Amino acid sequence: MTTTAKPGVLPACPHFSSGPTAKRPGFSLEKLETAVLGRSHRSGDAKKKLKAAIDRSKALLGIPDDYRVAIVPASDTGAVEMCMWSMLGAKPVDVFAWESFGQDWVTDATKQLKLPDCKTYGADYGALPDFTQARDDADIIFTWNGTTSGVRVPNADWIKPNPDRVVICDATSAAFAQDIEWAKLDVVTYSWQKCLGGEAAHGMLVLSPRAVARLESYTPDRALPKLFRMTKGGNLDEALFEGATINTPSMLCVEDFLQALDWCESLGGWKALEARSNESLGHLTDWVAKTDWVDFLCPDASVRSNTGVTFKIVDPRVAGLDEDGQRDFVKRMMKRLEKENACFDAAGYAKAPPGLRIWCGGSVEPSNVAALTPWLDWAFAEEAASL
Repeated sequence: MTTTAKPGVLPACPHFSSGPTAKRPGFSLEKLETAVLGRSHRSGDAKKKLKAAIDRSKALLGIPDDYRVAIVPASDTGAVEMCMWSMLGAKPVDVFAWESFGQDWVTDATKQLKLPDCKTYGADYGALPDFTQARDDADIIFTWNGTTSGVRVPNADWIKPNPDRVVICDATSAAFAQDIEWAKLDVVTYSWQKCLGGEAAHGMLVLSPRAVARLESYTPDRALPKLFRMTKGGNLDEALFEGATINTPSMLCVEDFLQALDWCESLGGWKALEARSNESLGHLTDWVAKTDWVDFLCPDASVRSNTGVTFKIVDPRVAGLDEDGQRDFVKRMMKRLEKENACFDAAGYAKAPPGLRIWCGGSVEPSNVAALTPWLDWAFAEEAASL
């Protein structure tokens, strides 16, 4: 029976959830006292905060000047779906999915919207679909980074220019951590609670001029709920991109987001957060190279995520169990780690293969990732000893 000594050093912050994610270093509730609370979100002071969140996000991410940015309801999911319901149906549609959220967009397109000329392209967890199958004349939906699979696109070279179509990209776990090719994308969505460690429920929507043209020229033959409406009288509702919102936002969450942007800017912008994510991924890569019980779920390092990093347990004592047995083993590992205050919320996504998922977005200190790996070895050894 092999045992591993309990490590002596805990991660300073044991939060490795993939959403909501670890708060940025230095966060405290007291710092949010500058929030505009008890005031209308339509007041001048509140709208200044909302407009600042839009303008500063655009500047920090390097979004093109002629793209529009808005704060929308229902997090990244709401941002994606309001565009699917408002824009799709004018042209054929190709949907690429290789993890659970991409599969949600497949379901929306095929079973809810029931788009007449819709093709879907999939891949197993840990791999990418064949992007060469994208039709030159079709609208496209895809995720830049598979939050639950640990796989990201290497680039957007496969997207061929076509001014008559729109490309919708769910970038919720990529924004502020990966190099997004904005010029090739027409709709980009993300949320505050991923790479910036913000609070949930608010989504960011980025629209290219082509996306605006689609909204103003195409009227879908379906009912649009209020939360999905971006036009008035056939024209884009410009107020949404100046700090107005479709429904009431949390000004406390807005304040937290603004301070997260302050933190990002103080480090040097999104490139600095990408570097932190890459450093954390480096610690995990070094660990896997010397560890025989675990491996990356994504075998191809060139498309491996640097934010939601996923693992499979390859030790035959665990890998030989059925799926329920493997999930139970991971659950026991997590309970053991939580009891020690060493790691929280690092089990793999429920619909993904059994394993681990370590969040390495920029709000996680790379030193905490390095401190985590001995604890993972210890927890595995303790649980495996009983098999």
